[in-house]
Amino acid sequence: MSDLYVSSGAAPAAPDPKHAAEQPLGLTVHTLPTPGAALASDARRTRAGRWQMLLLALVCAAPVVASYFSYYVIRPQGRTNYGQLIDPQRPMPALAATDLEGKAVDLERLKGQWLLISVAGGACDAECESNLYFERQLHESMGKNRDRMDWVWLVDDDQPVREALKPALREAVVLRVPRTALAQWLQPESGQRLEEHLYVVDPLGHWMMRFPARLDKEGASKARHDLERLMRASAGWDTAGREAPAAR
Repeated sequence: MSDLYVSSGAAPAAPDPKHAAEQPLGLTVHTLPTPGAALASDARRTRAGRWQMLLLALVCAAPVVASYFSYYVIRPQGRTNYGQLIDPQRPMPALAATDLEGKAVDLERLKGQWLLISVAGGACDAECESNLYFERQLHESMGKNRDRMDWVWLVDDDQPVREALKPALREAVVLRVPRTALAQWLQPESGQRLEEHLYVVDPLGHWMMRFPARLDKEGASKARHDLERLMRASAGWDTAGREAPAAR
């Protein structure tokens, strides 16, 4: 037989080193992306990330938008508000405030709760006392929702608050804010004074409603209905309490 015959019991012949050296090495070459393609890929990933962030923001804001839409737009026929809706709403500015002991307080700490606000000097005349009384009564009338609302007295001068008033203010938030600075945010109805109204601010810090001047018992009853509707409309996204307690 020829030399190519290999018996079944013999090991296979080793390759000739000379021929092996002549064989080229087998390499797998992966194509690298061009600079333009790489930049285009990065841009696509960036756009996708931005869309994801936008979608997340919309999902988070949806309950707030829906509650305001139901309150401002989808209102039962014939229903009117007693309070005047502020359009556009005015966000809470960065105002310098102090508590009654003179300690600086960031007004933004009030965010996170509905706010029912009155404004008056520290001497607090009869009109001021009336507004404070109705604020407290309206707050209590919210029942289980009263923990979602703070009633606030913004003192717009340096006059001391009378000691006789302080027991009635235990549940109130009382802060001093310069009148000129406060006028950048809250404003009275034309022909009225800032002290004559009660103002409603939402948990995001937006001034969104103003009750008519010189509130009386009949007006307070109508104001209560407005506040109850606000509580119902925001129940899906607003909860009681805030991360940092407001100064009292």
